[in-house]
Amino acid sequence: MASKRPQDDRSTTEKKKKKKNCDETAKLCSCIEDEQVTRAVKEAWSRRTHYSQGDLELDCHPFPHCIIKNFLSSETFVENLQRELLQLNFHEKSNDLYKFKQSDDLRKRTEPHVAGLRAALFGRFRSWLGEVLGVELEPTVDISCARYEYTDVLLCHDDELEGRRVAFIIYLVPPWQSSEGGTLDLYTTDDHFQPQSIVKSLVPSWNTLVLFEVSPISFHQVSEVLSQDKCRLSLSGWFHGPSLERPPRQVEPLVPRSPHLPRDETLLLEWVNPVYLDISYQEQIQEEFEDSSEIQLKDFLKEEKFREVNEAFAEVQWLSRGPPNKRCYEVASLDTLPECVSACWELLCSEAFFLLLSNFTGLRLHYLCPADDDEENKDEEKEENNKPEDVQDGEATASSTESPSANANTSRETALSTPVCCGELRRWSHGSYTLLHDAEAAQAEHALDLVLPFGCADWQSEFGGFTCYVANEEDEELLTVYPEENSLALVYRDKETLKFVKHVNHKSASDSACRAFYDFSFVYYE
Repeated sequence: MASKRPQDDRSTTEKKKKKKNCDETAKLCSCIEDEQVTRAVKEAWSRRTHYSQGDLELDCHPFPHCIIKNFLSSETFVENLQRELLQLNFHEKSNDLYKFKQSDDLRKRTEPHVAGLRAALFGRFRSWLGEVLGVELEPTVDISCARYEYTDVLLCHDDELEGRRVAFIIYLVPPWQSSEGGTLDLYTTDDHFQPQSIVKSLVPSWNTLVLFEVSPISFHQVSEVLSQDKCRLSLSGWFHGPSLERPPRQVEPLVPRSPHLPRDETLLLEWVNPVYLDISYQEQIQEEFEDSSEIQLKDFLKEEKFREVNEAFAEVQWLSRGPPNKRCYEVASLDTLPECVSACWELLCSEAFFLLLSNFTGLRLHYLCPADDDEENKDEEKEENNKPEDVQDGEATASSTESPSANANTSRETALSTPVCCGELRRWSHGSYTLLHDAEAAQAEHALDLVLPFGCADWQSEFGGFTCYVANEEDEELLTVYPEENSLALVYRDKETLKFVKHVNHKSASDSACRAFYDFSFVYYE
C-alpha cells in the first residue's frame, strides 16, 4: 500500500502538469479555423477589397491591413501573458525615429505564456497567413515587446527591410481613447511612393491583433502617447518571406546653393555684437573651433536687432515641409518676410559674413582666407630662397615647364570651390522633427552648419527640438546642440556625420511652456 502512494502522487502531479500545459497553450480566435472565412479573406486580399466577418476585418485603404479582435480566445491566458511581459527588463530606445522602451528579443524567452503565444503565432497562425497571402512564409521568429508611455512615439516609416513580408502588433492595453495618442496611423502615398497624409488611425484595443503587408507604400507611425498615466503595451514583429518588388526610390533635388551677396562690413557693424568683430577675439574663437569642430557664440546679434526680428516672426507666412518619412516642420515663405527679417537673412548670405565665418573657423569661405596649401607654399618658398642659386634656377626651369597645366588645374579647382551656402528660416512646434534617411547619407559632404535660434528663452531640453549629430549607421550621438536664445551655433561635419532634429513632444505645448521657436538654418560649403 505504501508503495502505491508515491505513484498516486506522481499521477496527480502529472495531471496537474498536463492541465497547466493545456492552460498555457495559446488558442486563437475561431475565425482562424473557419475555412470559409479563410477563403473569403484570401480572395478579398488578392482583389484588394474590403471584407468583414465577426471579429475579423480586412481593409485595403491606404494599403492592405487586417484587424482581428479577441485574437486569443482565453481571457485568462491574455491576462497572464500581460503579467509576464510587464516583468521583463525593458531598455530605453531613442533616436531620430522613435522613443519608447523595448524588451529583449522574445524568440527564446521561456515564460510559459510568452512561449505559448510564440508557438501559436509562428506555427498555426503563420500557416493561416501564408495561405491567405498565397506565399510560403519562413519559420523565422521576430518578436519583441514595447512599452509606450507619455511622449513616446514612433515616427513615419514603411518597415521595409530585406525579408520582412508582414508586420503584426498585438495590443495589451487598458481602455484607450484616440485623444490619448498611441494610435497606429496609416498614410497615403503619392505617385513617387512618398507618404502624404494620415487617412486612418487605429486606436489600440485589448487583445486585438493588427497586421499589414510590408510594401513600398506601407507608411505608418505610432502617434505620440499623450496619456500621462497609461502604458501602451504591445507585442510586435514580422513574418518573413519573399519581399515585394520595390520601385526606384525618388531622389529629391538638392537645395539650391548660392554664392555670397556682395555686402561689405557695414552690415556686420549694424547687426553683430561688437565683441565678435574684434580680431583678437576671432582668433580665440578659431582656436577653440579647430579643437572641437563646434562652438556656440552667445548674444551674437545686437540686442535691439534680435528683439526686432523676433517680434516680426508673427507676420511671416509659414509652409509645411515634408515628406513625413524625412521631415515635418514649417519653413518661411521668403517673399512674405518683413523687412528686418529679410535683412537678417541677407546678413547670413553676405560676403562680409562669409569672411567672418572664415575668421571664426579657419575654413576657406572667402578668397581672403588663406587655404591650407597656401601655408605649405610659403614654407616651400622659404626653402627655395635658402637653396643655392643653381639649384633654384634648375628647379625654376622644371617648374616653368609644368606651369601651364598646373595653372590650369589651379584655376579649375578655384572655379569648382567657390564658397556657397543654402538656408531656411524654420518654425518648430509640437510634432516637428527631421529624420535620417538613405539619400541624406549618400549625399553627405563636408560642410559648416549654422543655426541661430529665436523665441526659445523658456525652451527645455525635455521638449525635444534639439539637433543631434551622429556617425553614419551609428546610433551613438557625437554632439547635441540645444536651441539657445540668440546663440549662434557653428558645427563642422564630414562625410560620415549626419544630423537630425529630435521630435518636439507634447511637453512643449503645455500652458506654462513656450509653444514654438524659430531658427535660421544655413549650411556653408568651401
